[in-house]
Amino acid sequence: MAKYTSADCKLCRREGCKLFLKGDRCVSGKCALDRRPTVPGQHGEANLRRKPTGYALQLREKQKVKRAYGLLERQFKRYYFEGKRQRGATGEVMLSMLERRLDNVVYRLGFGVSRSQCRQIVNHGHITDNDKKVNIPSYQVKVGDVVAVKESDKNSALFKEIKGSKVTTPKWLEVNTNELSGKIVALPQRSDIDLNIAEHLIIELYSR
Repeated sequence: MAKYTSADCKLCRREGCKLFLKGDRCVSGKCALDRRPTVPGQHGEANLRRKPTGYALQLREKQKVKRAYGLLERQFKRYYFEGKRQRGATGEVMLSMLERRLDNVVYRLGFGVSRSQCRQIVNHGHITDNDKKVNIPSYQVKVGDVVAVKESDKNSALFKEIKGSKVTTPKWLEVNTNELSGKIVALPQRSDIDLNIAEHLIIELYSR
């Protein structure tokens, strides 16, 4: 399966905003975007002076969201078509499904410092949904589901620092760090997504 293997910080620099792909590094003085806010490559500074076309704006918005959630093109496009099929605004439905991915829910609950780490946590079988082990990062959680760290892993070094700590979560989630579990209390709304996204540009791109 295809996989991005280059430096994550280059993605933030290319999109011109923080995608929080490196956890604590993104909010420290080591953040590559803060230190070098240009597009990667020898012509990076020249690209900043060039006025983007309408297509370029649409493409960059799509790439930004796709990279923030760690998806490949085929995976991301599938969410667009599924959002188009369901009732409601296509862009908002698409973003809601991205938020309800299991790896993103684990990230929002604070069980990992980045979505890529949370994807690995899910892949390695450390997470349960309603007491059943789930190792599929794209698994869609539902309202009422309880996502938790597997009982045998709760005392592992990976989750030791999280136990009992204070974690800020979006209002559609409830977290219990003492039990290392969280409950989906509602569907994520557009206002719950903190990343600056203009989803209408993505819809326009795919509607061409």
